[in-house]
Amino acid sequence: MPRYASNKMPQEVKRRYFELIRQGFSGSEAAREVGVSLSCGSKWFIEAGSVTVNEQVPISSRYFSQDDRIEMADGLTSGEPVRSIALRIGKSFQSVYREIGRNGKPHGTYQPWFAHNQAHLKRRRPKLRVFEHDTALRQVVAEKLTARWSPGQISRWLRRCYPLKIDWHVCVETLYEGVYRGLIFGANAARDLRTGRAYRHRRGRGRSKEGAMKQSTSMRSIHTRPAHVESRRQSGHWEGDLIIGSSQRSAIVTLVERKTRFTLLLRLPDDHSATTVANALISAYSRLPLPLRRTLTWDQGNEMFQHPRIEKATGLRIFFADPHSPWQRGTNENTNGLLRQYFPKGTDLNVWSQNQLDDVCDELNDRPRSCLNDRSPQGAMQRLGHRIQTHLIRNVH
Repeated sequence: MPRYASNKMPQEVKRRYFELIRQGFSGSEAAREVGVSLSCGSKWFIEAGSVTVNEQVPISSRYFSQDDRIEMADGLTSGEPVRSIALRIGKSFQSVYREIGRNGKPHGTYQPWFAHNQAHLKRRRPKLRVFEHDTALRQVVAEKLTARWSPGQISRWLRRCYPLKIDWHVCVETLYEGVYRGLIFGANAARDLRTGRAYRHRRGRGRSKEGAMKQSTSMRSIHTRPAHVESRRQSGHWEGDLIIGSSQRSAIVTLVERKTRFTLLLRLPDDHSATTVANALISAYSRLPLPLRRTLTWDQGNEMFQHPRIEKATGLRIFFADPHSPWQRGTNENTNGLLRQYFPKGTDLNVWSQNQLDDVCDELNDRPRSCLNDRSPQGAMQRLGHRIQTHLIRNVH
């Protein structure tokens, strides 16, 4: 058996040696096949941290191949810049940097055979899912889901409240997977997620088909609304709409403050005619402080036919969005989507009392929002100095 210095053998020989090992050859058989001594092959094997890779199916081109890692190691040994290496092997330089840091040896060198084996070990499936073995985390997440927090809110909250528990820093997709697989509640996603559905679909308006309100000279278009309303730098600018119940026979007024996302719900016990809606809005806004009564943006529905009376009684300036343009009231549309978990379409909304609607408001307003840097609407309202707001809202109606 010829004897050669292990580190002076061509890379093609080493590559062939490890290919044979991964095919199930023993160390002595692989060494004999490529023409090196057993001790030479053993040294390669030890430097690679043993070899457990058994690639029966070619790996996807999106991953680094063994040849890619050999090119990287050769380039690093010769002092070639990482960007140049990345260009040569057809990968981004960020990916190359991550690969070196992730699969390099503890003392800082990059050995292709070791790196390839480490990548395989980290990629192996199945892995034990975090919710399968961490009961405490599963319980904490279940409590937040019960309070109708979204997976995104839960993920950020875990990082913020448990900075030292790295294992609890689960991403949004991990939380969704835990729900879909029944690892948290052991039930289906329709019950666990606050949206009440596993897949997104286009939201219908649920609006009366009587036709939009006729244009009049007293209507203010959203295009004449002051620019500072759009910037959300000032409080007191609201968006409103109706949530309609089954057979168009019941409705709830939804009001959302644009800056803080603070939500109010008003019960309409009899009908949702223009007079009833106007009375509810006047009663609600008359009890709010003047700094929170600046503008209200609505769509062109018949329920706002008495908007001049509302403006005169409350001091609000009411603006109307363009027909069939819900995105112009995006804050309210998003909130209505959240509220549909509490008030599913096709149900009778008259069965909800105002106290129950207030409880829904409290739950929604205590929920952290990404757009508020994970502050809650209640907290954002208090930061503006409206600490009396919660007490007033309980007595608005």
